[in-house]
Amino acid sequence: MTDPVREKRARIAKLVGLGLAAGYGLFALAMVLFVVGLVVGYTDPLVQVIVLSLVIGSIVLAPAIVFNYAVRAADRDDAERGL
Repeated sequence: MTDPVREKRARIAKLVGLGLAAGYGLFALAMVLFVVGLVVGYTDPLVQVIVLSLVIGSIVLAPAIVFNYAVRAADRDDAERGL
């Protein structure tokens, strides 16, 4: 028999991984586009994509980081209790 709490935690951990990858990916995209703007010049659409990448990346990344710490703390607590 499987533990429903651990199953739910595993699903959350999977979503957290996706959120971390997406958030950091959007930040990386913003940095690359920023450098491209430095080299070739900034246009309005380029600046909009940079700002949008930073905003969406922040919205996605902030809760993913918090949930990542929560999942890791719960796993650590289970290990300390011998569960």
